[in-house]
Amino acid sequence: MIQYSTIPTSIAIVGLGYVGLPLAVAFAKKYTVIGFDINETRVKDLRNGKDITLECSAVEIQNAGNLIFTASLKDIASSTIFIVTVPTPVDGEKRPNLKPLLEATAMIGSVLKKGDLIIYESTVYPGCTEEDCVPVLEKQSGLVFNQDFYCGYSPERINPGDKVHTLTTIKKLTSGSTPEIADKVDALYASIITAGTFKVSSIKVAEAAKSIENAQRDINISFVNELALIFNRMNIDTHEVLEAAATKWNFLPFKPGLVGGHCIGVDPYYLASKATSLGYHPQVILSGRNVNDQMSSFVTEKLIQLLNTNGLPAKGAKALLLGVSFKENCPDIRNSKAFEIYSQLSDAEMEVDAFDPYANALEVKEKHQIQLVTALRKYDAIVLVVAHEFFKSLDYTSLKASHKTIIYDTKAFLDRSIVTARL
Repeated sequence: MIQYSTIPTSIAIVGLGYVGLPLAVAFAKKYTVIGFDINETRVKDLRNGKDITLECSAVEIQNAGNLIFTASLKDIASSTIFIVTVPTPVDGEKRPNLKPLLEATAMIGSVLKKGDLIIYESTVYPGCTEEDCVPVLEKQSGLVFNQDFYCGYSPERINPGDKVHTLTTIKKLTSGSTPEIADKVDALYASIITAGTFKVSSIKVAEAAKSIENAQRDINISFVNELALIFNRMNIDTHEVLEAAATKWNFLPFKPGLVGGHCIGVDPYYLASKATSLGYHPQVILSGRNVNDQMSSFVTEKLIQLLNTNGLPAKGAKALLLGVSFKENCPDIRNSKAFEIYSQLSDAEMEVDAFDPYANALEVKEKHQIQLVTALRKYDAIVLVVAHEFFKSLDYTSLKASHKTIIYDTKAFLDRSIVTARL
């Protein structure tokens, strides 16, 4: 067996997004780290201390003395550990899209050497690392798995925009392709994770654990979303019901809402896809996804109903969407349901403005062909989509076109006295 040094020559972090950058900064405090990304603009920005994800400050990046950024594959060829943190999205049919993962794997395979270790953090279905990635590594390198090179899996648990539950304060799951490698992977992460690590028996177990974390949350949210659909028909305020139920000690305090982002709205499809390939049709997982996927349409229909009730026709009405990121106090717009609402309101021939002080306007324009507004006017309908703290400071009276203006709070975030309806 190839001997693996406890002190790596250098660690290459492949993918410098919401997950990869904080990881690179943390490891650079103890090791030499090379941050690699195929996006040259991203690399240039990071060299200048600019992080558009807002996960790391300029000071944190510039003080990471053992960290360099590159878009050149040759710069990571000498690394002995490669940690893969690329996106794992779904396609238009809600099927796993492994293209970014397998392309990153092929690049690593082309520079792989005997004794190297590849650790995956990207969310995948159980079996993906060994069944999909390892064959690519072997083909590209000509090396033999668990003889010439090794793999580990330590799923990311980054919560974008969360300044309390950060990388080092969240317990880290670890695993390796052999017992010895599992120990090495665990020791490596234990050297930077203050919350500690939890080593599991196999890569598949770690992959499975990650896949159910967000599936469980998705299902819980889908339950309260379904309650919102039911209680709306009864003219009952769902949040008031939930507050009452929460007085029981073991009631789980989930709230209804729009489920987007890179994890909760995506990960359940990975698990469901794997289950289907094995001949089992997952009913609970997919039913929860179906409920959550229809919530943007419910918000649109509810808003039009509220306008009609107030004698305001939807056609030609001026509407303001507050927030387009997928969650509060964060610029991440991946899989945000705000864009579905924008499209649906536009289809209803409403004049729609979207305002978000966190989201990157260029990214929104490029990916969704929507120009975020910077100056607000008066509106017939205001929909709070995202609970950015900034929105508490707005003067909602000045934004109302008339006393009939609808203020629809999908997050139960604003003062209830100014709100027409809540989700």
